[in-house]
Amino acid sequence: MDLEKAILRKAGEAVGRFRMIRNGDRVAVGISGGKDSITLLESLRLLQKRAPIEFSICAFTIEQGKFLAPIEPVGRWLCERDVDWTYVEDQPSLNLLDDQPEHGCDVCSRFRRRAVYELARKLGANVIAFGHTADDFCESLLRNALFTGRLSTLPPITWSSKREFRLIRPLVYVTEDLTRAFAESLGAPVIPCGCSQKTGTVRRTLRDLFAELEQSHPYLKETLLSAMGRVDTSRLLDTRFLDLDGNGGQSNPFGEDPELIALKTA
Repeated sequence: MDLEKAILRKAGEAVGRFRMIRNGDRVAVGISGGKDSITLLESLRLLQKRAPIEFSICAFTIEQGKFLAPIEPVGRWLCERDVDWTYVEDQPSLNLLDDQPEHGCDVCSRFRRRAVYELARKLGANVIAFGHTADDFCESLLRNALFTGRLSTLPPITWSSKREFRLIRPLVYVTEDLTRAFAESLGAPVIPCGCSQKTGTVRRTLRDLFAELEQSHPYLKETLLSAMGRVDTSRLLDTRFLDLDGNGGQSNPFGEDPELIALKTA
């Protein structure tokens, strides 16, 4: 398999389908030190050379004290490739490790979001790209359905609360077996985060479940991704979209196409 071609095709499909990047954008790519963010950066750099629009790319890393090894090798690798990279130690996040050592992912995420927005402003970026993969989308769908009672997953594109930044996830169609192989082919240093090594978590349980099922159903993630884009609201239990009165129509509060409703309520 031509890894670069496969990843570029899938990332290009996501960028085009969801209008993730537009003419004149400055895209800030979050580099976590892992294989996914490295793949994201390289795929956007490749798309930048081929796209019919003009956009610029910069990269950043927020230090929250969770890396299991120094991040410097990643920084050197990026600089060797002439990547505009900014590294910032977020002191509030570092203090959090001392003040609340058992804090959950939600707290860490909230601190990271604040730090990312602050840095994106300084970098002059209007788009922030994250390295969530197809695996993350599928796991999020099951996690929300099984543990929160909602049919939803990560959005491929959304906006910050004040609509200051467009948040995009161009690797929505790229599975982690591809990002792992691609990062290795690039010779990129991978610095894991301590959170990714935790056992006994819902995320780890779902990953193990997928790994087991994929032994018999190798295209399971692709099928789930297809399902996320083909929502049949008339076959779910949300009364807003059911024909309760037998008049041949759905109880449609928006007066729009059901697929648009699914996107708005996801």
